[in-house]
Amino acid sequence: MALKGLEWMPREDGTKDHALHTKVHWGTDAPCTVYEKRPLKDPKTGKVVDDLFVAWIRLNNPKQYNSYTTEMVKGVIAGFENASLDRSVVAVVFTGTGPYAFCTGGNTKEYSEYYSMRPDEYGQYMELFNHMVDGILACKKPVICRVNGMRVAGGQEIGMACDLAVASDLAIFGQAGPRHGSAPVGGASDFLPWYLSAEDAMWNCISCEMWSAYKMKAKNLVSKVVPVLKVNGKWVRNPTIITDQYIQDGEIVYGEFKAGEALKEGRAILKEHQEKADFELLDGEVDKIIWTFANLFPACLIESIDSVRQKKKFFWDTMKNAHRHWLAANMGGEAFLGFGAFNTKKITGQDTIDFIKFRQNIAKCRTWDNEMFAEVLGKPQK
Repeated sequence: MALKGLEWMPREDGTKDHALHTKVHWGTDAPCTVYEKRPLKDPKTGKVVDDLFVAWIRLNNPKQYNSYTTEMVKGVIAGFENASLDRSVVAVVFTGTGPYAFCTGGNTKEYSEYYSMRPDEYGQYMELFNHMVDGILACKKPVICRVNGMRVAGGQEIGMACDLAVASDLAIFGQAGPRHGSAPVGGASDFLPWYLSAEDAMWNCISCEMWSAYKMKAKNLVSKVVPVLKVNGKWVRNPTIITDQYIQDGEIVYGEFKAGEALKEGRAILKEHQEKADFELLDGEVDKIIWTFANLFPACLIESIDSVRQKKKFFWDTMKNAHRHWLAANMGGEAFLGFGAFNTKKITGQDTIDFIKFRQNIAKCRTWDNEMFAEVLGKPQK
């Protein structure tokens, strides 16, 4: 009997396991990175789709505003690499635990107490950090940053490595490096100019100002901002931010922080209600985006995403190794002072050094030694 097709060719059946990692770098108890697969669902009907999932990678260190420890970085890498190679995963959601922070960057306690004055050790740590950003940018599934709270410093950088961001309107965004002994060269200096204007990118990168979610939406850093406070059954937008007018006395005020009594009153509302923040609207927006992804050709989708990502990757890949070396070397000087001051603020009562005295010492060509450092750091309070 004549063959109709290619039945004669030897073929292997079954499926390959492409996962790179076991569960060793994930956990449930803080500080850790949590990795879970949640069933894909239709946001209109709530119906769960069989055999398809959304990978959730969650930074779980809420007492330290979800700052990532060395082990947590490994967990993020493992999460993105496994999700990328999991044929059942439609998309990845990157988020943090609790109502206060997505991520505030590297763990300052670990930086100050272990990595400062150990440049080679920090260089090895930065290899992991770079791999974390690479893992996000290389993930073969679309990545949504679910900004549940502050996205600051390294948290802002890994957030910008994601493809889209939807934010709680209580979130704030910004960098902290030049104020606390580092530079925002873990992605911010590469990514911000793609999102913002060159002037806005420059100022946001170096000033250490915190900008509201509404301001960042107006400046195109995030896709969507939604309220998360529900008071007496009604949604209340961030009470510390101007959201009900655009122009005041010729200035654009939408998204700026309120002042005076209005700010004081807003902060009181936050203090009372933020702990019980309701993420129903935020999760609804995430589900809508994922459902859109699910109803597209997967290969066409990721080719399109990778093509857009490449513009961010170009500058990131150009600079990441040189920045790795500078950040390592910096751990022997300004980073020791900056992270040390922040880490000992409960002892000294201040979280920064005396910048003017430090500059005066530099102008006098002082040797960078413990005596000079002691002059600019705060003193233990009695």
